[in-house]
Amino acid sequence: MAFTFFFRDYHTIEKAIEFLLPQVAGFKKIKIWDAGCAHGPEPYTFTISLSEKMNHYSFNNVQVDASDIDETDTFGKIITEGIYPYHELQRIPEDIFKKYFSKADENNHFKISENIRSKVHFKKHNLLTLQPYDRGYHLIIIKNVLLHFQPSERIEVIKMFHSVLADNGLMMTEQTQPLPDECKSLFEKMAPDANIFRKIG
Repeated sequence: MAFTFFFRDYHTIEKAIEFLLPQVAGFKKIKIWDAGCAHGPEPYTFTISLSEKMNHYSFNNVQVDASDIDETDTFGKIITEGIYPYHELQRIPEDIFKKYFSKADENNHFKISENIRSKVHFKKHNLLTLQPYDRGYHLIIIKNVLLHFQPSERIEVIKMFHSVLADNGLMMTEQTQPLPDECKSLFEKMAPDANIFRKIG
């Protein structure tokens, strides 16, 4: 699903980072999977937000895997280049925009800084294969795409996420999407006002 925008649901992002940073302190690789990333605003928002909260040396260890079924075959190019029209960037706080974006052409397109782009890697991927992108993730971000699955599919995908999270790994989901009853024994909810869950077991 391609509906998303920069700095959407920022409260949940800030909460997820608050829980994430203490548990990855000192790690040589910090692995994040944004599953169903659309054309990139969500993984880039999260990566920019991490950059703001981490020191330079820790941020160098961040790896964000961004995946989507990408039926249009356009998301990979957009995410790799990191170039977006200004009208898609207007919700970004002005100080953040000035720090991380530069003009890309005369048609009012702007490019994300290399320091951020180098952390985000796109791969075309279908979650319903139940074949994970990788393993050992400290955080999985899964938002709108779950809304498009059948209840039974949703359960199996969430179980797959549980299996590929590192010990005490986190999962961040859409605010309106409750965790299925069949998966509640797998996760502990971390905040009353945000859908952030920690792996159990």
